[in-house]
Amino acid sequence: MLAYIIRRVFQSALVLLIVGLVAFSMFRFVGDPVDNMLGQERTQADVERLRAQLGLDQPFPVQYWRFLEQAAQGNFGLSYRQGRPVSDILIERLPATLELAFVSGLFALAFGIGLGVFTAIRRRGFAANAIMTISLIGVSLPTFLIGILLIYVFSVELGWLPSFGRGEVTRIGGWTTGFLTESGLKALILPAFTLGLYQMTLIMRLVRTEMLEVLRQDYIRFARARGLRERAINFRHALKNTLVPVITITGLQLGSIIAFAIITETVFQWPGVGLLFINAIQFVDIPVMAAYLMLISVMFVGINLIVDLLYFAIDPRLRVDRSAGKLT
Repeated sequence: MLAYIIRRVFQSALVLLIVGLVAFSMFRFVGDPVDNMLGQERTQADVERLRAQLGLDQPFPVQYWRFLEQAAQGNFGLSYRQGRPVSDILIERLPATLELAFVSGLFALAFGIGLGVFTAIRRRGFAANAIMTISLIGVSLPTFLIGILLIYVFSVELGWLPSFGRGEVTRIGGWTTGFLTESGLKALILPAFTLGLYQMTLIMRLVRTEMLEVLRQDYIRFARARGLRERAINFRHALKNTLVPVITITGLQLGSIIAFAIITETVFQWPGVGLLFINAIQFVDIPVMAAYLMLISVMFVGINLIVDLLYFAIDPRLRVDRSAGKLT
């Protein structure tokens, strides 16, 4: 177990180094930030002086090593656009994204697993077939189009919910939340539903497929032959074994909620790190872009690592296979 953990941690660190290298290399082709920071009346001396202050006159390996060294300490430099530490900007924007991702993930998990089990147990019923048909909307339509449709219906036509922004928030220490205000909760409904709909449909279909496969196993037939109640068979035996292969996909989907919140935040003008990244691209704010990609990479790799360890701990077959491999 310890050797497996060490190997996975080493692989995760290697992935982060590669992602950081690719991201930092791509930014060299985005544009020159000096052009946006200096006015039209700039001189060549002004350009060279600013490039020296930002460290852009150094060779690429030096810039990349300095970026990694500072990033490991939580220092991503100064924003070229705002002139403030990038870490401070991320701390201001991160609560909005995490709050949105938390509600979306909770929605995707609760309804995905619940509807997946329901459509598997009642697979020949009218309600199950209707749910599977409607779920095609969440899979087929792009996220930004779903968001626009929701804004048109619930904000423009009905006027029930706000179409943009985060609403009124409450500060608790260094954290801001909209859970404690009515406007904050209302502002959270549409973007959370938009962001979680796609993941919910994927989880629902995966749970349904795995559940149907488990219900065909011999031990389920044996449980029915013993006279166990259908509820005990479905939820004590079938569901437990269904969730084992679902863990990996679910973990990756939760990571993608944070990564792809950028589209939802843009549609609803949600003041999170995704919208911050879009604005950074427009102004060639390289430190902000690099910090965002590294932050998302750390979250993705961290979630993937946790899911792998949970999968290894839950499924005894993996431990048996590895032990057998050592013996041979």
